[in-house]
Amino acid sequence: MPQQPLAERMRPKDLDDYIGQSHLVGKNAILRRMVESGRVPSFILWGPPGVGKTTLAQIVANRLKVPFFTLSAINAGVKDVRDVIERASSDRFFNTASPILFIDEIHRFSKSQQDSLLSAVETGVITLIGATTENPSFEVIRPLLSRCQVYTLKSLGKEDLLQLLDRAIHTDVLLKQRKIVVEENEAILRFSGGDARKLLNILELLTNSDESEELVITNDKVTERLQENPAAYDKGGEMHYDIISAFIKSVRGSDPDAAIYWLARMIAGGEDPAFIARRLVILASEDIGLANPNALLLANACFDALKKIGWPEGRIILAETTIYLASSPKSNSAYLAIDEAIALVKETGNLPVPLHLRNAPTSLMKEMGYGKEYKYAHDYENHFIEQQYLPKELKSKSIWKPQESPAEVKLIAYLQKLWKNRYRF
Repeated sequence: MPQQPLAERMRPKDLDDYIGQSHLVGKNAILRRMVESGRVPSFILWGPPGVGKTTLAQIVANRLKVPFFTLSAINAGVKDVRDVIERASSDRFFNTASPILFIDEIHRFSKSQQDSLLSAVETGVITLIGATTENPSFEVIRPLLSRCQVYTLKSLGKEDLLQLLDRAIHTDVLLKQRKIVVEENEAILRFSGGDARKLLNILELLTNSDESEELVITNDKVTERLQENPAAYDKGGEMHYDIISAFIKSVRGSDPDAAIYWLARMIAGGEDPAFIARRLVILASEDIGLANPNALLLANACFDALKKIGWPEGRIILAETTIYLASSPKSNSAYLAIDEAIALVKETGNLPVPLHLRNAPTSLMKEMGYGKEYKYAHDYENHFIEQQYLPKELKSKSIWKPQESPAEVKLIAYLQKLWKNRYRF
């Protein structure tokens, strides 16, 4: 249908027209063999946006000639899941393949929503096909994961994207009526970021914004058109990295206005909320750290709450955490300390653990002096006794260097009171 977006018009209907993922759907590949045999178990497709997860699910349903139900985890609840399962059960005829239930962004389903699928999947009422951009090992409950195969899809490579571009220009019902010349392809490939949908969206943007008889695609033209359309946010390409970089640097730079603006840009562009939440957890430890340890607690609570609440209310949780982190005092002393410690380990190798710090589970080890001189800190005043914890070769080495945040000043004052001659800066 000409009124459909280009990406929808170009959606392949069978495996022979499917571009990419040859490790799954190529000749003698596992998914192709299962589809051709007519026996397809429940499975989850894991991969970045725009690599053909939804398309593959539709092709499987078409090939098996079974009813195809679809739900989006963004706006479906437990009741929606149960309604679809009931319809699928009533549509199934004796001794026929199970209807397919496709759930897009299944990682956004809460535990209760995923639980509601278990019985239907286990009894074969439905064949579940889930799509996710997140590692299902972390985002899908174990009982459901154990009932599904997981197949990993990859970003499309250069040759795949060029094949798709050529096919769209020469076979699409609208584009084939125009003269389109790809003079340069570096920019359109770069901005697509391995995402077929993004590539087709950019191509459509170029054709819609240029009514000349001949459209010549160049790197400058692609860049210019995308800059004129800031809403064309690219979750897999250059703009994605630019905006998340601006967001991170605004939080780090203690500018809550800028941070909330870039958060809004990501939300408007369809960024995965879980991706943003993970970045906030990293920011809380990398850039705020010991200056305000509560930041990590809040960021982690944000990540958990987002899974429970979902969207669109989840945007408020992200906003609260973003503003708090941007407004918080900053310190990267823990980040610098672990990097310095790792570098020290690489430089000095496997230095022996001091004998008094070693465990002595056998009598021989006790005879060798393992643990003999160890002093149990809780047996002493203030739960502290001065003794050597580092290898003797690093006895005087200073690794953690506190910064001038009030919280760290308090920590270092306490350590100096305990250690007397150590932790002096």
